[in-house]
Amino acid sequence: MPVLPGAEPYRHEGGEVGVLLCHGFTGSPQSLRPWAEYLASHDLTVSLPLLPGHGTRWEDLQVTGWQDWYAEVDRELRLLTERCETVFVAGLSMGGALALRLAAKHGDRIAGVVVVNPANKVHGLSAYALPVARHLVRSTKGIASDIAKPGAAELGYERVPLHAAHSLRTFFRMVDGELPQVTQPLLLMHSTQDHVVPPVDSARILGRVSSTDVTEVLLEQSYHVATLDHDADRIAEESLGFIGRLAPRIGKEGTTAGG
Repeated sequence: MPVLPGAEPYRHEGGEVGVLLCHGFTGSPQSLRPWAEYLASHDLTVSLPLLPGHGTRWEDLQVTGWQDWYAEVDRELRLLTERCETVFVAGLSMGGALALRLAAKHGDRIAGVVVVNPANKVHGLSAYALPVARHLVRSTKGIASDIAKPGAAELGYERVPLHAAHSLRTFFRMVDGELPQVTQPLLLMHSTQDHVVPPVDSARILGRVSSTDVTEVLLEQSYHVATLDHDADRIAEESLGFIGRLAPRIGKEGTTAGG
């Protein structure tokens, strides 16, 4: 299936500091594209892949699982670490969980982690029914475009395939067990109003990681897809400041020192 216009992966060859951005479940790189372009404009090398089963039609997601999504970001991380001296991982929602697992697994190869409204659990009674329901019902109502800003829209699926949702639930439970292995500096930004991922997920992550350098930022003007919402500029600026603090070669404008 052809990729939907706007859902294409994004890559930018910049300096020696790289950032891997991971989009969310049923979403696409479109939700993180402005963030990626902002970092690229500051001479960072940026990779924003399209996860398998995403960016086409929801039926394509039905035949994928967490192993496929994680393998894609793991591959992109390896390419970035070959290209760059210092690498950061970042993500929105499920992409935040992907970034946290990369941090847990790759240790010192990752200099820091930035997550926005990171998901930690599939909530509600329906989550417990997934093991059986996925064999009876193919899909349920979508979760895309939880955005406060008028006129802004996320390019995501209108349906959630239950086989993929069941795999997502398995993935979250696994990552939750791995959170104590996350030791890198962490910047966690979350919305005070989020109709997809409740604040308890961010609190759970903050309480379980082993990172000692932790910054929590509240996004008071945005819903779940904060990267396309009123706080989009703040997310971009906070993340650049975080990266600049940990990678001294990045100056105020994000350019490599002496470059």
